[in-house]
Amino acid sequence: MYKRLFLVILDSVGLEEASDAKLFGDVGASTLGNLYKITDIKLPNLEKYGLLHLLGRSKEVDTAFYGKMIPESPGKDTIAGHWEMMGSLIDYPLPTYPDGFPGEIVKNLEDSFGTKVLGNIAASGTEIIKNLGQQHIHTGKPIIYTSADSVLQIAAHESIISIEKLYDMCKKARRIMDGEHKVGRIIARPFIGDFPNFIRSSNRKDYALEPKKNTVLDILKENNISVYGIGKISDVFASRGITKSRKTKDNKDGLKKTLEAIKSEPANSFIFVNLNDFDSKYGHRRDVLGYQKALEEFDSFLPHLLRNLKEDDLLVLTADHGNDPTFKGTDHTRENVPIIIFNSKEKGFFNQIMFKDLGATVLSFFNINPKLGESILSGE
Repeated sequence: MYKRLFLVILDSVGLEEASDAKLFGDVGASTLGNLYKITDIKLPNLEKYGLLHLLGRSKEVDTAFYGKMIPESPGKDTIAGHWEMMGSLIDYPLPTYPDGFPGEIVKNLEDSFGTKVLGNIAASGTEIIKNLGQQHIHTGKPIIYTSADSVLQIAAHESIISIEKLYDMCKKARRIMDGEHKVGRIIARPFIGDFPNFIRSSNRKDYALEPKKNTVLDILKENNISVYGIGKISDVFASRGITKSRKTKDNKDGLKKTLEAIKSEPANSFIFVNLNDFDSKYGHRRDVLGYQKALEEFDSFLPHLLRNLKEDDLLVLTADHGNDPTFKGTDHTRENVPIIIFNSKEKGFFNQIMFKDLGATVLSFFNINPKLGESILSGE
């Protein structure tokens, strides 16, 4: 059998508030639900495969195998969502810094970098380079900042601090951010251009924590299954369990590379894709119309993916958390997420699974006995 599984993460495309949303201040959040309430969004392909039923707007359909997925980890970010899907639950909230990093951390960073830093605030990445980019160019000082996520980000103009030096700063920061300050990711955020038209370049690099134990990716690799990460997947898992990786510029590029993979990847392959624009470009910026357009563009591309699947392929669409662009603040939102499985012998509504059950499903698809979670595939 020519078995391949394509898992595409629509980053932050949540379905509805989770049962514990109150603990996160996210009661009322519903990325897809609220977009349908306040915009004229049209997603005809996803709708005919069960999305409208998941939103309570239509009856059950039998064109795909679909339901919703429930998070357990005490986090609502990229690391928590992706790791949990691959069988590694985070058992404690990763630290965040809404008021900036403490003085001792800043001093350690500056001592390690050999220079003072700018910023040290929670901010939008595009806004902070707009506000501090000129000062950075004049002084040569790197810009450090954070967000609502558990991250430390370092921004620098590529003509002032080389990519190699910026990456080295991030590696030093990764060692410093330890113990109680062990953030999920250190992110290099290089930018280019001239004021006031600075733009972030495609040379972003994430330095993520390593999972404490083997994930589904490690297990697949150990069983001679090729693991191909498209987008930021390799960064999220600190390259663990990855046999091949390609970065992407944006959603369009990610979809192009996914289609290429469908057409060319060999048997016994797991292709793991993250489409990040929904989250980084539109969710965090509370850009409702941008989010709507991005979803509609994905929906129009979906048939190209489906028509190229081979008989024994499986395509799974889901999300890692929510980021309701209609909601207050700029943080992710604690939500259940949709999951739609194409090419499965099973059809219809399966109600709900836990995030970890997706990892179990991936393993069972490749005839590997899962040790965490339960597969929802019985007839594959």
